[in-house]
Amino acid sequence: MERKLSARQRRILEYLTAFTSTHSYPPSIREIQAACEISSTSVTDYNLKVLEREGLIRRSKIISRGIEMVNRRPAGQTVAVPMLGTIAAGEPIPVPASGSWDPLAGAEELDLPAFLTGGHPEVYAVRVRGTSMIDALVADGDIVLLRPAADVPNGTMVAAWLKERQETTLKYLYQEGERVRLQPANEAMQPIYVPAAEVEVQGRVVGVLRRLD
Repeated sequence: MERKLSARQRRILEYLTAFTSTHSYPPSIREIQAACEISSTSVTDYNLKVLEREGLIRRSKIISRGIEMVNRRPAGQTVAVPMLGTIAAGEPIPVPASGSWDPLAGAEELDLPAFLTGGHPEVYAVRVRGTSMIDALVADGDIVLLRPAADVPNGTMVAAWLKERQETTLKYLYQEGERVRLQPANEAMQPIYVPAAEVEVQGRVVGVLRRLD
């Protein structure tokens, strides 16, 4: 039976196909909204639900860009990502040293589409505690994917271990001479200033996962 799609739904499907083919990962709902000139994200979501009902796409409830074109992704394109705990006060994230990647035995693993890791084998996941990055669309309870990194460009979102405070924090990092500014993405919170020697970057954020139910 021929599927009956509206012009808007056909346009969304064409955009999904083109974007995924070009970037090797799907667009966000806001990118679909802008590219297809749709009035709101709720209208975009409605039309995506129609495409899902028609069996043309699949959507994940825990991945922010979790739209999959049916029969368009090669089988086996998933990776196991270790879950290494929670960003919290009192302890650093137990990240293995780069070059000897061997996550802790018994660590929970997330089976995720390979495009989320960008092909890097040392990506790991941690759960976020707090709302300091809420304006960057990272909320309390979200899972962030990180890649080990010691030196990062200014403005990179990182998990940073603050040695004197004995806490790990998720912030944008800016090197300012002999001090580091850790900038939240929450207008209600102030930046943290610490000596550069007191900061250990444990990873740079490469993805965010969120449950939508």
